[in-house]
Amino acid sequence: MVLLASPFQFKGLTLKNRVVMPPMCQYSVDAHDGTPNDWHFVHYVSRAVGGTGLIIVEMTDVEPDGRISNGDLGLWSDEQIPAYARIVKEVHKYGAKIGIQIGHAGRKAEDAEVPVSSSAIKFPGDVYKTPRALTTEEVQQMVEKFAESARRAVEAGMDTIEVHGAHGYLIHQFHSPLTNQREDQYGRDLALFGVEVIQAIKNVIPADMPLIMRISAVEYVDDGYGLEHSIELCRRYKEAGIDIFHISSGGEGPIGSRGRPGIHPGYQVPLARAIRQALGVPVIAVGKLDDASLAEATLGNGDADLIAVGRGILHDPYWAIHAIRELSGEVGIPRQYGPGFPTKR
Repeated sequence: MVLLASPFQFKGLTLKNRVVMPPMCQYSVDAHDGTPNDWHFVHYVSRAVGGTGLIIVEMTDVEPDGRISNGDLGLWSDEQIPAYARIVKEVHKYGAKIGIQIGHAGRKAEDAEVPVSSSAIKFPGDVYKTPRALTTEEVQQMVEKFAESARRAVEAGMDTIEVHGAHGYLIHQFHSPLTNQREDQYGRDLALFGVEVIQAIKNVIPADMPLIMRISAVEYVDDGYGLEHSIELCRRYKEAGIDIFHISSGGEGPIGSRGRPGIHPGYQVPLARAIRQALGVPVIAVGKLDDASLAEATLGNGDADLIAVGRGILHDPYWAIHAIRELSGEVGIPRQYGPGFPTKR
């Protein structure tokens, strides 16, 4: 049995295989209104045609100033729901499931006039501005904005939701000791903002919908946190309601003196394995896993439950079909494309 081709089931979510398209920003909302357009429709639907089991829509922001750029997606208005529903309906036609990553760029919001963050600490680089620290009341309002975006995602028909707690964005800014220098309850308890976001989202999604969280398991800046800190964060987030963790790393600043492991295939797999073993939760591994045999080995070794392939799926919308065919020779191919896939001998 080829594990990559095997179904995955958790709560009310059943995937036909273990291949995940992770969220990857397209910066293609030309109208700057946060609403997906024909580019996004073709981009996501083509990956469903290509055999991907779970598609996660790129970081979608809870307010206009939460976007990395004005070309990013948003879900801050009910008027945006139909455009997402159109994508969901078409993706489902091809047997794929679809989720959406909800987030806020915080101090990394490049086009915001005045970005906001946990503390007034600027992200390094000329394109970034010094953020304003959110007041305690504004943090609580932000929690509700995450919940409202999740409600809209459910109304659009999404199968799952991923909370973005990685790569130096707002939730990461709150749970990192480097960027959270607050003196209120959100500074005394670094996980509190993330916990409240999770709890608020759980209140508006169906009970059988799995909730995913993407987290940077280690920071690469000098004095950044390591696995011990992230495992404890994940423990708190699991208690709050996270069902599946999507394990990445870095993104919070320039790489420091300790560096990071070489960017070799599977370089983040040990981080996924550590969190899976520590917490007994399903995990998605990501990071240069576009070799079919490596993806299969990651599953076979018990390092992860799902395999996210980013750049490989950007390069080849039919990566899932090609990978499973390479491993087993047995894979469903769209009827219309049959002549392009002669029988393997």
